Amino acid sequence: MPQIIVTADHAKERGPEGVMLRERVNVSDFESERFAANLIERLGWAVVDAADVEVSDRHPEPAGVA
Repeated sequence: MPQIIVTADHAKERGPEGVMLRERVNVSDFESERFAANLIERLGWAVVDAADVEVSDRHPEPAGVA
């Protein structure tokens, strides 16, 4: 079955934490405008999450800072 996957850069190194979205889709799913709109919303959230992970990977917190 087709699937959509959004990952942060270096996702293989991060393991499961690098996958922001993994969703199986069918052609029939897109017959519903509501499904399509919700999918785009989830896709947007996943892209933002992936971008946040990439930024935090480039700028790690200094040791001892919580």
